[in-house]
Amino acid sequence: MRFKTTGKQWGALTLAAMLAVSAGCSGAGESGSGNSNPSADTGKGASEAPAGGSTSAFELWLGWSATINNNSLIQKYWKEKEPGVEVKLEATQGDATTALNLRINTGGFKDAAIFSRSETVKSAMDRSKLLMPLEQYFTMPEKYPGLASIPKKYLDRMKDKDGHIWSIPTWFDQNPDDPWPGWSSVGWTVRSDLLEQTGMKAEDLATLEGVEAFLKKAAGLKDASGKPILPLSFLMDPNSTLGWSDENAVMSAFGVTTGGAGIEKKGGEFVFAYDDPNYKAAYHWLNRMYREKLIDPEVVTNKKEQYQEKNKAGRIAMNVGSFWNIPASAWETLDGPTEPGWYYQVIPFPKVPGVEKIGSNQVVNPYPGYDVYINKNTKNLEAILTFFDYTLQPKPEQQHVINEGPPGLYWNWTDGPLGKWKFTDEAYKKDRNAGDVAQKAKVTPELYMTSSFSSKWYPWWNTAEAEKKGAAKTVQFTEAIAKMGGVRNAHSHDLVQTKQGGVMEKYAPELENIRKEYRGKLLMAKDDAQFEAAWQAFRDALEKRGHWSEVKQEWRESYQADIQANGEF
Repeated sequence: MRFKTTGKQWGALTLAAMLAVSAGCSGAGESGSGNSNPSADTGKGASEAPAGGSTSAFELWLGWSATINNNSLIQKYWKEKEPGVEVKLEATQGDATTALNLRINTGGFKDAAIFSRSETVKSAMDRSKLLMPLEQYFTMPEKYPGLASIPKKYLDRMKDKDGHIWSIPTWFDQNPDDPWPGWSSVGWTVRSDLLEQTGMKAEDLATLEGVEAFLKKAAGLKDASGKPILPLSFLMDPNSTLGWSDENAVMSAFGVTTGGAGIEKKGGEFVFAYDDPNYKAAYHWLNRMYREKLIDPEVVTNKKEQYQEKNKAGRIAMNVGSFWNIPASAWETLDGPTEPGWYYQVIPFPKVPGVEKIGSNQVVNPYPGYDVYINKNTKNLEAILTFFDYTLQPKPEQQHVINEGPPGLYWNWTDGPLGKWKFTDEAYKKDRNAGDVAQKAKVTPELYMTSSFSSKWYPWWNTAEAEKKGAAKTVQFTEAIAKMGGVRNAHSHDLVQTKQGGVMEKYAPELENIRKEYRGKLLMAKDDAQFEAAWQAFRDALEKRGHWSEVKQEWRESYQADIQANGEF
């Protein structure tokens, strides 16, 4: 029931966006009124539904895979009540970038498209010549108060050299100066019951040496079915990026920054993740653990379902990476110690010799995480603007209103506005929480990302809905990880835009291919000599195939141009 920033939110290399800044969640905004009509205090602008509903409609193409039911209850509410617009959804199938290029080359999308913010997408959209400039609609507060409420600093960074803005930004922090830290999930997780069986305590895992001692002891344990315990594992997701992968938990412990742009300022100089000596050291440690049979031997080939099943079955003693991948449902569905999932516990990043400061794996970025593009030939412009003016009302609860409807319809406050809440419609709740995407699609398309968020109230940290005690663990885990040192606020060097038509744009996909190609080779090297050979091949590939030196030089030039235009922070 929660929303991940995930990385999933805008997790791409911004050196291709060389490592996406985790916009995932941030926020602060104006206090909400708590009225059952979420537009009650915005005045009579375009977001007010006409009496008896409206037949205005538009098609919205989603830049991600999803199960669509265009007769969902929330879409019905939008059409018949507020904002009086019928939103017809179409999801992307397969790789989003491939689908985008195909669509552009075959006529484009009809009305509007929403994609996770990416320089690759932005460049493709720019080149398509299909877009409508939108800057005028952000300066019409009487007609579009929601659009006019978008913080100016976000819009200023979106302007091209002629002052045009080519998308409506969404999923941003309503207060960029007080960002919500978001879901922090990348860390080290141990099974406390297995830790106890080894005779060790959580404090014994404070160092890398202590972790190794635990892994060796855990290797001698058996699970409930008599199978050997796998000491350490993580998900090598083929869809991950440098900015969002389970290995980043290890990188952080070794002081390597992978969050933001994958770049950290050290001693007055910018250090790129691949050039950080400890990037190599982190993989060398993983390789040593693999050779000592302390890592799941199938880690490179495990599919997500296999990895999760091993966790649910109690096969794994320690995990590195995002706890969403375990997945969190392993404990959220429990009321007590009835399954292995109950015993998962996050621990601080272990101290690595010579590392003074943990590397950042997540950057709290208040800037927009998604962009809505509008076809210049659409015949439904007013419907599009009316809908997004509604979704972008600057209220702390607005993301929840977009996802589940206004308070009083299918959910309501249990202790007053901006407090705890719960579902009040049992039929809606049953489908919403069925665990079946088709059932969920009957009630909501989950378009929270068309809205914004706020530190003043975040729905999935304030729910009274949790029927199982284990559900509280997720918030406890994320709050703990956020304080361990791997999460920081965004700096100007995290937001450098890719030069259109430049080497970064051209070679970023290849750089990511190289990372994925060599991470397995580095991990599974049979000895130090083979590891060194794989490392040198990785470095050669970065330079020859990825034009690494040219990419970095262009980034530095773009950074200088950016801070001259927007300042440094």
